[in-house]
Amino acid sequence: MEGDGDGSKKGLEGTGLDLPQNKHGNLKSASSDQDLRDVLLHIKSSKTPTVINYGASWCRVCSQILPAFCRLSNQFPKLSFIYADIDECPETTQHIRYTPTFQFYRDGERVDEMFGAGEERLQDRLWLHS
Repeated sequence: MEGDGDGSKKGLEGTGLDLPQNKHGNLKSASSDQDLRDVLLHIKSSKTPTVINYGASWCRVCSQILPAFCRLSNQFPKLSFIYADIDECPETTQHIRYTPTFQFYRDGERVDEMFGAGEERLQDRLWLHS
C-alpha cells in the first residue's frame, strides 16, 4: 500500500537485510494477500518453474537463508523466485506451519516442499527443479 504514511517497507526491503542484487528480474516479493493470490494465479497459468520462500522478518533462520535465496536467483535465471512474508500475507499463508518453507512449482502444480534452511540443500533442490 503506497502512501499509507508510515513509510514502512515490505517484502524483501522490509527484512532490513543487505541482500544481493537480482540480475535477471526473476526475484519478486509478495507483500500482501492480494499480491500472493496474484502470484499463485500466475503460477497456475505459467510454465515457468517457481520457488516460493515463505518467511518472516522476525525469524532468525529465514534471515540467514534469505541472502542465499537472493544469490541463487542469479544462478537459476530460468526459475522464478518469490519471497512471501507470512505476516504481510496472513490469509494466504495460513497453511504455512514452519518458517522458512520453500515450495516448488512446475507447470502450475506444487511438486515439492522443503522446510528450514541449508543453502546446499536449497541449491540442490533448485537444480533439480530448474
